[in-house]
Amino acid sequence: MTTPAGQGHKQGAREADPGLDAILSERRQLMSVAYRLLGSVAEAEDAVQETCARWYALSPEQREAIASPGAWLTTVAGRVCLNVLSSARVRRETYVGEWIPEPLPDGTEWATARSGGGSGDPADRVALDESVHLAFLVVLDSMTPAERVAFVLHDVFCLSFAEVARIVGRTPGACRQLASSARRRVRAARPAAVPAVERAGVVREFRRAWETQDIDALIGLLDPGATATADGGGRAVTFPHPIEGGERIAGALLEIARHRSGDLALLERTVSGQPGLVAVRDGVVVSVFAFDVADGRITRIWVMRNPEKLSHWTADRTGAMRSST
Repeated sequence: MTTPAGQGHKQGAREADPGLDAILSERRQLMSVAYRLLGSVAEAEDAVQETCARWYALSPEQREAIASPGAWLTTVAGRVCLNVLSSARVRRETYVGEWIPEPLPDGTEWATARSGGGSGDPADRVALDESVHLAFLVVLDSMTPAERVAFVLHDVFCLSFAEVARIVGRTPGACRQLASSARRRVRAARPAAVPAVERAGVVREFRRAWETQDIDALIGLLDPGATATADGGGRAVTFPHPIEGGERIAGALLEIARHRSGDLALLERTVSGQPGLVAVRDGVVVSVFAFDVADGRITRIWVMRNPEKLSHWTADRTGAMRSST
């Protein structure tokens, strides 16, 4: 009986390195952790790569002595991300314009939560699907690195505070306090629950109003206290500072529509788990829009224009999402 070449290669690699199974089985989990800790797919991939490199830097005897490779990998990934977060604060001081976490296209999520561990009121916990929403990631970005790591690993991935303590380098009690402080921030910023179908309807009406340059409809869809924030990273033209107020945002959108070239398509698409929009020109995704909605109106708009943060968005996948006007 013959074995397919690819399968034989994988089997041979696993026989040569039994620990490879641990890496392969945990990679999705590690990406889930790293993305939520860093808010960047590229940085998450680098962190996971560094974690794997540290695994292979161990001798075979050292790897064999590790009782739970998954727990070891998660611990190392957490420490790598903590270091990245600390240095990221310095880098973002020189970032051009506003910094927004990298939005996820639908289908690139790696949701594989650890079961068990952790404690506390389940109502206080953040579901995995909620933890990729832009609004949530923006709140995470306002936390200290230690707060973010303690909160994400405990409240999202259900690690015990004893496990978190080994990553953060503090006592379990201190980590409990860090997570509690972070939890208060999340509660204060958490928007009201809005059904996905309602969100999608508001986003659809927004798209139509923008495309038809209906200023009255735009103002009606925007909360008077709405805020629009854009991230161009100095690599794409956008408004440099957040725009406050529904009427001001509507005016800015209308100005953009008037100068928009005719070959730009505005498509409905799932953005970080929520109804959103993407702008495509010449087969390339050039902008991604995420929204927060409350009481039938848009309260927040996040616009990603930095091409480095759009590398995981492809126009061929958005084409199927084009909706009729």
